Amino acid sequence: KGPTEPVLEGQPIQLECLYSDSELNISQVHFEVFSKVSRRNKWLGGCERKQWFYERWCFSWRMSPFIEQTTNSLVLYIHYAGRFSEGPYRCVSDSENVTAPDNVSQPLTFKVFYLGEVSVSRAGYTRYLDLSQELRVHPGDDVVLKCSASSSEEPNYFWQKELTKHFLPCLFHFIMLFHSPGQYTCTAEHPSVDSFSKKRTISITVLSENAAWYESTNGHLILMTLAAVVALLVFILSMTVFLCRRAKQAKTHKGPIDDRSQKKPIYKTSVESVPSTCGDNQPLV
Repeated sequence: KGPTEPVLEGQPIQLECLYSDSELNISQVHFEVFSKVSRRNKWLGGCERKQWFYERWCFSWRMSPFIEQTTNSLVLYIHYAGRFSEGPYRCVSDSENVTAPDNVSQPLTFKVFYLGEVSVSRAGYTRYLDLSQELRVHPGDDVVLKCSASSSEEPNYFWQKELTKHFLPCLFHFIMLFHSPGQYTCTAEHPSVDSFSKKRTISITVLSENAAWYESTNGHLILMTLAAVVALLVFILSMTVFLCRRAKQAKTHKGPIDDRSQKKPIYKTSVESVPSTCGDNQPLV
């Protein structure tokens, strides 16, 4: 048996394996979960009591799910329900007195509702360049912001300006075109869970007419990107010069004399010979 109501992310969950026949021993029962990680698509389980399984590994730590046996049931405790905790789960009996299909319970799958933090990015720019709390723009610039949040279901988005009670209409449900400076708040609401929402506020500031191009958020971003590119080029150039100098030093370094390079013997009467005071009919080298 398990939860019958929707589970919010972060809530604890308790699952139990129960025998309908009281004469059977609950100690011969274990939990299994259907794993889709790494495309395994198989049931995993069979760990010791007070342990939990992930892939084919059994482990136990303070905040991990663990299994505990009571007098009449086997209990699985999940301290923190996450988006990967949905299962399905089932109970499997190892008793020889129980045969298929009675040795396996019906799978149980519960739905975890989650809503991540809201992020605001400027439309037309890369996703990872999220905006900070302030957006600085030049007069006449178009400001189109995109509001997004990871969720178990597509959230409903609403934009609202400071000191106003009405919500602003959005383009394409989550994109907003702004015409005036001020503070704007994007609210993401979960469609299936009441009062489950996240917010993000951003301030839009219009610079003066004579402001430099790099004073805007876009200009500052370009300046930082150029600085990173220049730093990378300097690093590559420095490494290239270092490696070239090292290779040149290794090439000009004299190694030991190779005795095998002189193949012709030198005799006493030969041109290559050196003066000697003693007679010798053997080659010098």
